[in-house]
Amino acid sequence: MPVHVLTLKCPDRPGIVASISAGLLELGANIVENAQFGDETTSTFCMRTLFDAPAANADDIRSELAPRCQALGAEISVRREDHRPRALVMVSSHDHCLLDLFYRWRTGELSVDIAVVVSNHTDLESTVVHHGVAFEHVPITASTKAAAEASLLDLMVHHDIDLVVLARYMQVLSTDLCRELAGWAINIHHSFLPGFKGAKPYHQAWSRGVKLIGATAHYVTDDLDEGPIIDQDVARVTHSQSPEQLTIIGRDIERVVLSRAVKAHAEGRVFLLGDRTVVFP
Repeated sequence: MPVHVLTLKCPDRPGIVASISAGLLELGANIVENAQFGDETTSTFCMRTLFDAPAANADDIRSELAPRCQALGAEISVRREDHRPRALVMVSSHDHCLLDLFYRWRTGELSVDIAVVVSNHTDLESTVVHHGVAFEHVPITASTKAAAEASLLDLMVHHDIDLVVLARYMQVLSTDLCRELAGWAINIHHSFLPGFKGAKPYHQAWSRGVKLIGATAHYVTDDLDEGPIIDQDVARVTHSQSPEQLTIIGRDIERVVLSRAVKAHAEGRVFLLGDRTVVFP
């Protein structure tokens, strides 16, 4: 039978799991995996359920569960597990995160389809084309920013995009665009922020003798690099390592953290609770 993923978020109260489970039972479904969390601070309940059901159409399942969800005041989504969100990846000149996404996509580790890569430079065009993906050069300056972002939105519509990934895209998105992409655009940055902003953060970190470096993947918001965090990781470093060695270590962390965040989002494991997230393993 087809396997589906159900995600649900609603005000916390008794009987949520019982109601949804009963609804799935009425559909002849069998729950094979379930994760749930009740957040005391916001009184919000989050649940991700994997189940198989005779019905192949996710819309039909969602419609059957709609009365129960309405009674619970719940936001719900249902999709087939084999559904792959269509991703638009934005890059500038650094290729390490992009290449990692390509590798995990090609090997089946990442449950997305990379539909198009957009860049404000042409440096990575041949790399993208080599992987059989469409490449769009959208240059951007202070005077062309609005037009460039309008072109980006057109590309999202044209390619039917579900997810935007900023894989070391070195431009600040406008407030309007950030709000347009709220909850479905993921960025990666070094975890030094806000301590080491600007150029060469690893060199700045080395000059201060840091002993721990890392990276953070988060949802894009108009508050620069302050969006809800999806994934993070760190590595210990020592005084014997040069700025260049710190940069190499940092790049490794950045690509792994970004890919983990994209995977979690694509599999419906991330729930937004204001400025925070619930991320099921």
